Amino acid sequence: MQYVETHGARIPIVGFGSMRLKEEAGTRAIEAAIRNGYRHIDTAAFYGNEREVGEAIRASGVKREEIFLTTKVRQDNLEADKFARSVDNSLKLLGLPNVDLLLIHWPNAQVPMEESIGALNKAKREGLAKHIGVANYTVALLDAAVKATKEPLVTNQIEVHPFLDQTKVIAATRGHGMSITAYCPLARGKVPGEPALERIGKAHGKTASQVALRWLVQQGIMIIPGSGTPARQQENLDVLDFSLTPAEMTEIAGLKRPNSRVVNPPQHPDWDV
Repeated sequence: MQYVETHGARIPIVGFGSMRLKEEAGTRAIEAAIRNGYRHIDTAAFYGNEREVGEAIRASGVKREEIFLTTKVRQDNLEADKFARSVDNSLKLLGLPNVDLLLIHWPNAQVPMEESIGALNKAKREGLAKHIGVANYTVALLDAAVKATKEPLVTNQIEVHPFLDQTKVIAATRGHGMSITAYCPLARGKVPGEPALERIGKAHGKTASQVALRWLVQQGIMIIPGSGTPARQQENLDVLDFSLTPAEMTEIAGLKRPNSRVVNPPQHPDWDV
């Protein structure tokens, strides 16, 4: 496994996204991912599966300290009191005293940045999270968050895949000394079948999906693809044993196109592009 190291956090570059994996079948799928070798697990209060994630970690037999666990606080819980209750509830469901990384899931313009980031800082100071960060923050929001925080922000978790131009926010995130975590790295099923990715994959004995994931990893971007199928979980994990050429990296970067965002809920901020 390769790791991304930021502000003292050492995070496996290939993680597992647990969204949509719920109930007993979800627990089994998450447990299978851990047994397959994943040591970076991503969940959120909004996913409604923190209990399943905690159960899967315990059932896997893998030591807790070997797993880097992330959860998130939703945008309607960013006021200080609500934030604290959300974190306490997440830890209760997970059955754990803390998480490795706590993120603000979505920004909320109705809550002052000083309050939301202050609540995030407080969770870290109290030992409820070893590291903190944000998700879905734009360039302007990152600037404000960094100004408001007293603790280092480790990552900005954003949608990144070959079809979406996130150049500005990636540069801003790195400019603040933060890492990038890519969610929906396969554009929710739009990657398989893309001619250039399929062709490059054949040249390496890999799938189009593996090429898209490798393109991100090769840029030092963490990925959190998810699947309930063990075979697909393994496929997504097997992206560290080959490299793309500079020409291939450039070609994949050229696949960006307008209106390619696959996650754009009503509460989204004013995107940079």
